[in-house]
Amino acid sequence: MLGENTVNPEGEFKISFGYECNAHDGCSCLVPNGFESLPGKIPRNSSFSRLSGAALSANATLANTNICNGVIGAEILPSWDSPNSFRRIPSSPTLSRLDVLSSSLQSSMSNLSCSPPTPSPPEYDSCSFRSMSAPSRNEGFLNAMEVQVAGGAAGEDRVQAVCSEENGWLFCAIYDGFNGRDAADFLAVTLYENIIHQTRLLDCELKQDVTGDVNGFYPHSPFQHAFKEADNSHVEKPPAGTLDENNSSIKKSINNALVHDSSNSFRQGMLDSLQRALNQAENDFLFMVEQEMEDRPDLVSVGSCVLVSLLHRMDLYTLNLGDSRAVLATYDEGSDMKGFGRLKAIQLTDSHTVDNELERSRVLSDHPEDPTVIAGGKVKGKLKVTRAMGVGYLKKKNLNDALMGILRVRNLISPPYISTEPSLSVHRISKSDHFVIVGSDGLFDFFSNDEAVKLVHSYIMSNPNGDPAKFLLEQLVGRAADCAGFSMEELMNIPAGRRRKYHDDVTVMVIILGINQRTSKASTWV
Repeated sequence: MLGENTVNPEGEFKISFGYECNAHDGCSCLVPNGFESLPGKIPRNSSFSRLSGAALSANATLANTNICNGVIGAEILPSWDSPNSFRRIPSSPTLSRLDVLSSSLQSSMSNLSCSPPTPSPPEYDSCSFRSMSAPSRNEGFLNAMEVQVAGGAAGEDRVQAVCSEENGWLFCAIYDGFNGRDAADFLAVTLYENIIHQTRLLDCELKQDVTGDVNGFYPHSPFQHAFKEADNSHVEKPPAGTLDENNSSIKKSINNALVHDSSNSFRQGMLDSLQRALNQAENDFLFMVEQEMEDRPDLVSVGSCVLVSLLHRMDLYTLNLGDSRAVLATYDEGSDMKGFGRLKAIQLTDSHTVDNELERSRVLSDHPEDPTVIAGGKVKGKLKVTRAMGVGYLKKKNLNDALMGILRVRNLISPPYISTEPSLSVHRISKSDHFVIVGSDGLFDFFSNDEAVKLVHSYIMSNPNGDPAKFLLEQLVGRAADCAGFSMEELMNIPAGRRRKYHDDVTVMVIILGINQRTSKASTWV
């Protein structure tokens, strides 16, 4: 039976935030349970209505680390962190934080990163290095004059949420760190910035790809049509009297094809941008590790799983490395004549662990000459995850050599053993889609996809203004306590570090999709 359990103050959630889109023009209010609503007249361009996030720590970790000469912990993270509510900040000059990191490493490279720069493709020359100090609303897909941000750290996990309801996008990320929080911290200050920069490059590329119109009929660049349905109601009409009827029909067919192609090109471009942004963060981090490993050799073993969900208008993009998950709850339409829908869970991400037979086979085939590539159920006897950011000692021999004694991996025959190739997908939001759960693996240690979706759905039905992410963690604490033979209070009074024996760091966000107001509609569970 679902209960309104609360957590003892000793073990209260490190992070708990909520956000509700403004459904009524001119409304400015603080809605129940800490959900914040935007003031003013905001056009509803987004396909989500609410977001809640919560995180609970189990690992003991240093509050701040000294990577990049302490700049990350002392200067950059405080500007991002807002663990208990969303707050509005000006849209940052995209490269300013990366400039700080570059100077902190005393590098002589470009202002894009901490790692040695790679030449930009010729088609990007006019856009790549332009000033970003005064972003405008029309400069790229994910730009806004100001954004709403929330997030913070819980143990070795980091969570980020950045929203521009006005421009119709929501960025959610979970960085599940291991062997320390340095990699997760690094991602928190670089990956979002890298993605913004890459989408600006994509904007430039799409503009430059337009070499002209079709006899004056298609005068705009593809990105302006990327999220329009390819139907006649959204097709630009030629000026009256300029085309005869047959020619008009041909032009219309061409235009519909261009809209369809540009939408697909845009989506592929967005996926490519996400991957390039992650690759840049990986290169930057490993470069930083090589600069600092003499003083901190432990950095070579630090890594992080990565899960990004980017909701842009009607498209949900996901990127993941490791074992965090994004799970979609969607209705199976047409179950009966009365409109009762069946709710089902669809996992949008792949699980990159040795327990996944496909991943296990890939790792083995990538290292045919190494008989110990998987030992004791782990890659080189060290990690269950097969893809992750960082963890340099399993990727480069010189980083492995920085470790001493038993910490060093024996017989590092054919590195890299851990991949940084993400799984990428895009899902078109439909009227059947209800909500998305974005969670670290600690959540799914206790709940299957179906169980998590059922819990959230039941809670939303009975508490439409409540906080489903926090509720889900409360249910997890109750289950973890039962498994350990404790009361919830007894479990939460166990100090972080020792409590890791009973559950992992857990981070979860619930995105309630807004194009379909289904919370009052009867449904059954499959």
